[in-house]
Amino acid sequence: MSFEKLLVLGVIAAFLIGPTRLPAYASKLALAVRKLRTLADDAQRAVREEVGDAVDVDWRSFDPRQYDPRRIIRDALLAEPLRTEPLIAEPRIPEPQPVEPALEGTRRESP
Repeated sequence: MSFEKLLVLGVIAAFLIGPTRLPAYASKLALAVRKLRTLADDAQRAVREEVGDAVDVDWRSFDPRQYDPRRIIRDALLAEPLRTEPLIAEPRIPEPQPVEPALEGTRRESP
């Protein structure tokens, strides 16, 4: 969140909560942020103790912005085309085989 947005939220909170109750709510918010930070640090420390420092996680692979359809289409359009063979092969017409002349006087008997 940018500083301007935080400032706007602070001004709106000052009007809604009132100047008399604002310091109490600000201290409660600061306490909640400290508790969340402590919980996050403890969880991170526990994971490092269990797994070790050798595990290196690529957090970019977990970024949900990579599934944005606009980005996927833009990347597909800007990518170099792949050289592939056609999926459907052209039908091959067999070459005509020479027909041997039938011998006269020989007949096949049917069973």
